[in-house]
Amino acid sequence: MVNVPSPFGGSDDTFDAYDEFVPEHAPAPGDFLEGHDVLDGREHLAVHRLARELFEERGVYDVTFGYNLARLNNDRRHTDAGYRYAVERSAAVADDLSIPDGDGESAGHEPARVLRAEFTPTTAFCPQSDTLSRGSLRAWNGLAGCHEFDLVRVRVAPTHQRAGQINAALREAEAALVETGSLPEPENGDAGTPGNGFDDDVAGAPGRDGSRSPF
Repeated sequence: MVNVPSPFGGSDDTFDAYDEFVPEHAPAPGDFLEGHDVLDGREHLAVHRLARELFEERGVYDVTFGYNLARLNNDRRHTDAGYRYAVERSAAVADDLSIPDGDGESAGHEPARVLRAEFTPTTAFCPQSDTLSRGSLRAWNGLAGCHEFDLVRVRVAPTHQRAGQINAALREAEAALVETGSLPEPENGDAGTPGNGFDDDVAGAPGRDGSRSPF
């Protein structure tokens, strides 16, 4: 896949290909993923491609760089930023976390399938971390019919100065979702600027930065 330069600077080498997992260009899994089945390689790519699609649908954009938040994982200028994922192990879930019911008869009474997504921002002071993490939570769980998970938990990596406060709010929203089946309505909007002039809404159309969805 050919990489195309970003309108915000950089060269053809600014971004990794969407179908390439480069461990040294990915944030290290943090505490939130510890003890669970961390995804890498093709499994990470499959989940992250879906994240990009959901973020595009819900307008989860990094307004600093002007692109779909999922593209941060491919940005070689920020090799320790972006998302990492893990499939939750029920035995490792803390007692204070809400756990959704499984699919009952349709799944043979199997436990719920839960994905954990940990977001590492580009800096410890990133002012968008609250908005982007809330937008990610809303995109994953608001479009649950597009994936196999009963719940997607989202957290900000502890390297952010307000991680504790942001994650407490995410836990509250998550608990409300498990209890009521829906997320609380956002007060001032939970996603980044929708579209922002990039990655047009037409399926398969290239964005203004030349990127094209691989799915």
